Amino acid sequence: MADLIPFSTALRERSSGAHSGSEHAGFMADLIQGRGTRDDYIDLTAQHWFIYDALEEAADRMRHDPVASVFITDALTRLPAIEADLEFLLGPDWRDRIEPLPATEEYIARIRTVGATWPGGFVAHHYTRYLGDLSGGQFIGRLMQRQFGFETNGISFYLFGDIADPKAFKEVYREQLDAAPWNAAEQERVIDEVLRAYEYNTAVFADLSRAKAAA
Repeated sequence: MADLIPFSTALRERSSGAHSGSEHAGFMADLIQGRGTRDDYIDLTAQHWFIYDALEEAADRMRHDPVASVFITDALTRLPAIEADLEFLLGPDWRDRIEPLPATEEYIARIRTVGATWPGGFVAHHYTRYLGDLSGGQFIGRLMQRQFGFETNGISFYLFGDIADPKAFKEVYREQLDAAPWNAAEQERVIDEVLRAYEYNTAVFADLSRAKAAA
C-alpha cells in the first residue's frame, strides 16, 4: 500500500518534522513572536542573499537538464527582490556590509555541489526554499510588515507578483514531483537531501543567534 502514496505526499510527510523544527529554531521563533529586532530581520535577509545567490546560480546551470528544468521558472526568482530589500534596509553600500555566516557558507557549498552535479539534489533544495517561501513565508512576510512598519519596501522577498495563485502553483509543483522519472532509490536520496536542506537552514538560524549574542 505504501507504494500508492504519491512521492510529493511522502516527501511532505517525511520532512514535516524537520520543517517544523527549523521554523521553531530560537532565532526564527523570536522573530515570529515579536521578540526580534529590525536588525535581526536585516541579518536574516543578508543570509538569504547568499543562499539565493547560490540557488539561482545553480538554477541557471540546470535550465537545460531534462528533469530539473521542469521546476525552474523566473516567477520564483528571489535575488532581485532580496537586493531591493537590502538596499532599502542598509543603503546602496549593502554589499560591503554583509557577509555569510559559517553555517551559510556550508549551506551554499552544498547547493553549489548538487547544483553542478545532481539534478535530484538541486530539486530538493529548490523545493525546500521556494515552496516554503510560498507557504509559511507569506505569513512571515505579513508579520514583518506589521512589526517593522514596512509597506512593500523591505519585504519584497516575500512578494511573488508573477504568481497569482500560490496554492495552485504549489499543486502543479507537487504534480511535477510525482511525474519526475526517479526510481525508489533516487526518491529516497531526494528526500534525504530535503532533510539535509532543513538541517542547513536550522544551522543558519543557530549561527544568527550566536552572532546576535556575541554582538
